Amino acid sequence: MHKMTKIVFMGSPDFAVPSLRALAQHYEIAGIVTQPDRPSGRGRELKPPAVKLLALDLGLSIIQPEKLRQSDAMEQLRLWAPDLIVVAAFGQILRPDVLALPPRGCVNVHASLLPRGRGAAPIQAAILNGDTETGVTIMQMDKGVDTGAMLSQRAIKIADEDTGGTLFEKLSVLGADLLIETLPRYLSGELQPQPQDESKATYAPMLKKEDGLLDFTRPAEELVQRVRAFNPWPGTFFEWNGGLLKVHRAHAEAGNAPAGKKLIYRGQASIGAGSGLLILDEVQPAGKKSMSGKAFLLGAHSWGSQFG
Repeated sequence: MHKMTKIVFMGSPDFAVPSLRALAQHYEIAGIVTQPDRPSGRGRELKPPAVKLLALDLGLSIIQPEKLRQSDAMEQLRLWAPDLIVVAAFGQILRPDVLALPPRGCVNVHASLLPRGRGAAPIQAAILNGDTETGVTIMQMDKGVDTGAMLSQRAIKIADEDTGGTLFEKLSVLGADLLIETLPRYLSGELQPQPQDESKATYAPMLKKEDGLLDFTRPAEELVQRVRAFNPWPGTFFEWNGGLLKVHRAHAEAGNAPAGKKLIYRGQASIGAGSGLLILDEVQPAGKKSMSGKAFLLGAHSWGSQFG
């Protein structure tokens, strides 16, 4: 165990949990900074971030500032006096006074092969863009958004059936492994940080719920990528029967029908797209449980005409 290096960890969602668990086995964790508990679900009960739950299990000190610039948050950071700050999906931008605090700087576990996929939603962006691979980058943080020098990278293939959710899980574990491999070489000065090639940078901005609305003038293949990328969040949907019909799984078939036209194609609920047909494999009507497209058709008598 590298007890000499004192680390403050900043992270919030499930993605950050494997990194914290791995760090806690190898280093002294002085404290945890995570997002405040947020209202969640129908009851709007306060739900703690995943990192907080693990930190409580590990008996670590936790702060949950709304903004890091709050004076009590900065004071606590100074009291913890970390040698290094490690960040994984924290959800707040680090200001210059935080970046300058630890003598060994701030290191981030980012879920893309930088400089591709800078920003808040790189995992979904990789599937949306039809990339065949993605990965994780361990990088030094600077005042830009994911612009700092890179310490290490590891790539994995994106499987045809991968969703935002499955890729999220794979990359969270990959990120933790790479972090633990990289830190000793970084702290010993053996690793030379590599600047990013700005000309190859792409951006993956934060997603909003309304990004999940399907636009049937787009090609069916592109809609399938959207369904995969946005499963489980923000999800994809369209208006039907006075409510929203969520689409959890879908595939594309060749065929020609007006964009947005609802059809029954070979016994399956389908919709015409800009090119091809979108076949709905798994859907969730408003207020109901998830079901197969075929089960949905049994109750959706107004769905559309037979086709093909």
